[in-house]
Amino acid sequence: MTATGTRLSRRQFVADLLAAVPDALVITGLGSTTYDAFAAGARSGTFYLWGAMGAAAPMALGLALAQPDRSVVALTGDGEHLMGIGALGTIGALLPPNLSVVVLDNGHFGETGMQASHTSLGTDLIAVARGFGLTETLRVTEIEQVDELAARIRARTATTYAHVPILAEDPSRVLPPRDGVATKNAFRAALGFDTF
Repeated sequence: MTATGTRLSRRQFVADLLAAVPDALVITGLGSTTYDAFAAGARSGTFYLWGAMGAAAPMALGLALAQPDRSVVALTGDGEHLMGIGALGTIGALLPPNLSVVVLDNGHFGETGMQASHTSLGTDLIAVARGFGLTETLRVTEIEQVDELAARIRARTATTYAHVPILAEDPSRVLPPRDGVATKNAFRAALGFDTF
């Protein structure tokens, strides 16, 4: 939650951010962030997680370490992120400069019935990230801040943690293919590896 209570539209934010970082490798979290990313347009450099709750940030960390010359973004929601919050400890210990963790926070567990998440009950994700050693943080409360966040992602000079308060809205689901082999092969091709 922000001090003013300002919240952004998730679909607009994600579409604007992905358009501003077309060369970034993106790992989406469970559910809504996957739908948001796919609604913005299919990208071979996006790996859509389907059911690995809590895995977006640690998977993005591994990718950032393996691809140090590429910008890597974990695009996740507050519920998915809270499920794997311990990964921030490892991210804070390693601080790969090409990694950005972007958390869309509607204060709810959207995939399980819109129950209140910890962020609705007082948890400040920026404070949590800083406690884990991530000092380059940004709270995005205006759509115009997409440019600042995108510039940080492209620069690859420090691990960036962005908290984006969003409206608790339920836009229509836009589902990427659920074929895991096809997703893996498209992502491997985007990395320049053979597919099989």
